[in-house]
Amino acid sequence: MAGFKALKGQGHFPTLFMAFLYFDMSFMVWTMLGPLSTEIGEALAAAGHVMTAGEKATLLSLPILSGAILRIVLGFGVDKLGAKTTALIAQSIVIASLLTAFMLGAEITYNQLLIVALGLGFAGASFAVALPQAGQWYPPKLQGVVLGIAGAGNIGVVIDFLFAPKIAEKWGWEYVFGVGAFMAIIVFVAYLFLAKNAPESVYKARPKKVSDYLKLLRDKDTWWFNLFYAISFGGFVGFAGYMKVFLMNTYQADMSAFGLDVFNEPNVKVIAGYFGALTIFAGAVLRPVGGSVADKIGGVKALYFFYGAVAVLVTILAVANLPFFVAIAVLFMIMASLGMANGAVFQLVPQRFGKDIGIMTGIVGCAGGLGGTALIKTLGWSKGAFDGYMVGFLIFAAVVLVAIAGLSFVKTRWRTTWGVNSGGII
Repeated sequence: MAGFKALKGQGHFPTLFMAFLYFDMSFMVWTMLGPLSTEIGEALAAAGHVMTAGEKATLLSLPILSGAILRIVLGFGVDKLGAKTTALIAQSIVIASLLTAFMLGAEITYNQLLIVALGLGFAGASFAVALPQAGQWYPPKLQGVVLGIAGAGNIGVVIDFLFAPKIAEKWGWEYVFGVGAFMAIIVFVAYLFLAKNAPESVYKARPKKVSDYLKLLRDKDTWWFNLFYAISFGGFVGFAGYMKVFLMNTYQADMSAFGLDVFNEPNVKVIAGYFGALTIFAGAVLRPVGGSVADKIGGVKALYFFYGAVAVLVTILAVANLPFFVAIAVLFMIMASLGMANGAVFQLVPQRFGKDIGIMTGIVGCAGGLGGTALIKTLGWSKGAFDGYMVGFLIFAAVVLVAIAGLSFVKTRWRTTWGVNSGGII
């Protein structure tokens, strides 16, 4: 509460509120295909195109991939055009993509869906616009609470899983895109009138150059942070995007029985959405907790704990034939650990790259999206090649163990070099 009280009389609250709303709406749109994966697959099959496991993984991963790359593109846009203009352009493309899917509806083809998925990537790139725009209005001492408010928009993915399957059940999956477009237009209009770029008297822009990115990419620590965030955020968004596919392929009968007994809900796809929302909620809301833990014990030690938990839990998920509710508990803890690991990574990044935090946010954010893309594709490949997810989960667990080994490799150097004067616990 103290942090929120400190905002009174500071900065520009309408811009901060719109940055949160824009990011929340964008994150919801970015991950919209995940909770609709079964419904869209059935619609395509009825039209004569039965998606393979690999095609389904490609469709689900494409918004994540394009969003990762576009984060850097929109970062340049913020420098050249300003945050507000960049956001409005990106939102226009997202609205057009949503309306395309809505209007084509049952007539849409798989290839057209891929184009829509690319357009939704502009929503995933909103991270590179909303956070800088909010942060530019406020002094350094308030950046934590400001970016925490703006970044809380990742709860949008939970809203997807709660409501998208039910809307699809009542009116058809294309109406989820229609509702999304309607809401996005409202946010667009509100953003147009309420959000403002910070004046030069408040924030002096330092435009980024390609050479700035290349310089940081030559630093080996950049690649370590890319790996760490590709696992934490990539794992979170990858599991979130593929969650419904996994649940429907593995526990459909259990969810169907539970839905009838408890909710009197005969549509198992809706129940899958509820359980998906439950597991994803943990990672969405616990990111600040991970940052707080890292502040107290150090980012490296916190990542040891979070990554260790993920490696063990994912291995259990891979090799054990878990009862449904045990599997949900394991997935909940995996997502919680990944969400907290996100916070721990970004406890370390500003300490190492404080003067280049804007550029590093773009680079590391891109790596996170690429990690999510790789995870979805790996799980899809595992299902297609082995008719199960064991190999895909074990590959992810192995990559997590590589990251843990990497922490052991760099921690002494970090603590005896830049960590000495970083101002925080490494």
